[in-house]
Amino acid sequence: MTSYTGPTSATSSIAPQDGSTLMPTRWVGPLRISGNAAEGEIHVPLATYESPLWPSVARGARISRLVDAGIRATLVDDRMTRSILIEATDTQAAHAAGRALHDRLDELCALTRTTSRYAELLAVRHEIVGPLLYVRFEFSTGDASGHNMATLAADTLLTHLLAHLPNVSYGSVSANYCTDKKATAINGILGRGKNVTAEILVPRHIVADRLRTTAAKIAHLNVTKNLVGTLLAGGIRSANAHYANMLLAFYLATGQDAANIVEGSQGITYAADRDGDLYFSCTLPNLIVGTVGNGKSLPAIEDALTQLGCRAQRPDGANARRLAALAAATVLCGELSLMAAQTNPGELMHAHTRLERLNGALHAH
Repeated sequence: MTSYTGPTSATSSIAPQDGSTLMPTRWVGPLRISGNAAEGEIHVPLATYESPLWPSVARGARISRLVDAGIRATLVDDRMTRSILIEATDTQAAHAAGRALHDRLDELCALTRTTSRYAELLAVRHEIVGPLLYVRFEFSTGDASGHNMATLAADTLLTHLLAHLPNVSYGSVSANYCTDKKATAINGILGRGKNVTAEILVPRHIVADRLRTTAAKIAHLNVTKNLVGTLLAGGIRSANAHYANMLLAFYLATGQDAANIVEGSQGITYAADRDGDLYFSCTLPNLIVGTVGNGKSLPAIEDALTQLGCRAQRPDGANARRLAALAAATVLCGELSLMAAQTNPGELMHAHTRLERLNGALHAH
């Protein structure tokens, strides 16, 4: 769900080599961003069939340019995970194998480096269910999102462990304790991919003039809708209005694995009234993005990543971290715009109806 906010940049499209159009794409912004992974005023691409999304994000981007620091995006953590399943003869054997994993950590780290020059083993966690040993490996993967890199490393580590641990056998190279493309508590708690928080402090006069609401109304709606409403619905480590909208559009426009919005859209919106000014943040612990790897060499994707400044010569992993910060800032723009719209009766539906009719008329011509 989105709200009308004004004009956006021209429409382009993501297209295959045969020239047929797959997805309408617009660059919106620029949004102003600061923080430990990205700085400056940057337009962002969004590929979507939900046309009101573009002006909604554009309104949030305009708000960011009215604030000195803009959107402050802080990258808190960065790791890709893959879990394996080892089947033991009984719980005692599984427990012994779990303890051996941590005793062999240096050995496993060295072995991981043989699988890729970019992969580093950061941590190992495990859970035991009867004779079943679930092992969650956490890796750094440079500028790649890291799916294949983590799986290759995990497969190598699993083969090594089976050859050196007694009373165990193969279960699976992927055991759902990762967890990949599923909304889970463990990913919300431990994170998977890039953990980023985007935040902004909007002065009260901008809240009133540009968002047509108040900080108190947005903060109240965040509690009643995002927190209580999501709790009643049984949400898993998540309390937001529509992160998935912005993330899917951003992922498609930048060549990401779109299925990762399942865990990527887990996140928490926080809003507070600070003497009339609005503090607003979006925390996303599971942003899985990369600037190299499958799909990134397609001409439209290459162009998008270049325009986003994610093809620059930087230390390994910095381009992907920049992309994650921009994704989080884009989410904040759309989330802020929608939350403001929903404090005003009728605004959301009026915007959708007007914009969708307008786009329908344009396409007819």
